Amino acid sequence: MRYDKEDDKVGTLMTTATAANKLALAEQQLARVQAACDPPDWADLSNYGFHALENAVDAACLHLGMEVHTNHPARQVAAEHLHREHGFDEVSDLLGDLNETRKSENYGDIEAPELDAEDMAMCIESYVEAVRKLLGGQ
Repeated sequence: MRYDKEDDKVGTLMTTATAANKLALAEQQLARVQAACDPPDWADLSNYGFHALENAVDAACLHLGMEVHTNHPARQVAAEHLHREHGFDEVSDLLGDLNETRKSENYGDIEAPELDAEDMAMCIESYVEAVRKLLGGQ
């Protein structure tokens, strides 16, 4: 996926959030993901999973001094950069799948990709944990 800032018609630069605030949101949303796993509640899993990952990506970017844009494609590109340049797990495809699942659950007009609830939750948990370590947490 390639994102060009010139194509950004609605996204803006994030200016007021801190890495710690974004990580705290990601952790709260991760707890909601874990609660929605068994049995899978895809409306909650996709919504909270998607936002937990986006907030974790934002937290890492803010901590590393990277620009953070407030749109989904830019965050996928940021996740790719974090993977390539900083060794984070590759989650850009999962962000896309979660966004499609979220749309499917909320709008009902597209088909959701096939995801495994437990695998998805573990991936998000691992990513949030990596960002927590980056920010100096346990």
